[in-house]
Amino acid sequence: MAAALIVSLAATIAPDHVQINEDGRIHLGAPAPTPSPSTADPEPESTEPPLTRETVDEAIRAAVAAAGLDPEQGRPFAAGVDSKRTGWTAVREKDAAQSEMKAVCADLERQGWKLNPDPRGDRPEARSYKRGGWYLLVNTREKSGAPSTTSAPTGTQAELTLTGIQLNLSDIPIPLPEITVRIG
Repeated sequence: MAAALIVSLAATIAPDHVQINEDGRIHLGAPAPTPSPSTADPEPESTEPPLTRETVDEAIRAAVAAAGLDPEQGRPFAAGVDSKRTGWTAVREKDAAQSEMKAVCADLERQGWKLNPDPRGDRPEARSYKRGGWYLLVNTREKSGAPSTTSAPTGTQAELTLTGIQLNLSDIPIPLPEITVRIG
């Protein structure tokens, strides 16, 4: 009786979150969303095989070189530390960093990397790409402050960074928000 009262109260307060099946089972939780016409057919995931870290490293070096930069002048991320992460960074003149970033992005697209749009809108200082299970973020970041004796950017410089991360979303457990209660 108490369970029926609780379910009845829940159905009154949040009718979208209480469903009763034909067999009398009560499901608490948000119903499965119905796709809207704009999201009904999302872009299918690529069927290309997963890329290796070495392949992504080579794509980064090629894009940097295509932008007219010497890949050896930047700092690659430590190799061998994490097989699912890679990247490259260099301190550049602030005025040139944005055009160099655009050239890097153009070469990544030429190589087959797909733009992964930012849901918050276009950001000129950062672009994200995906391909073969990897996500690649290309960004510039200005630094301000006194000149440093290290390789950190000064007020007239910016950091150009490419960061690659291999993600397999099926490895992430997703909790089920539904609770099933049987009355009777």
